[in-house]
Amino acid sequence: MAVPKRKTSPSRRGMRRSHHALRVEAHAECANCGELKRPHHVCGHCGFYDGREVAPAGDGLKGVIRT
Repeated sequence: MAVPKRKTSPSRRGMRRSHHALRVEAHAECANCGELKRPHHVCGHCGFYDGREVAPAGDGLKGVIRT
């Protein structure tokens, strides 16, 4: 069984984990109502996408299928 010959230093361990950080989610302002929304998603506040209403406004926008 393979076993490390030397202890991994904190610096080397940190360099290995340098890509493990969580990224900040992107948000954009809705052109219709001004609320923050995810890019390329239906606005959860007003139901608009790309300048037109595609879903009724409200909290029921989780499973909306866009056409």
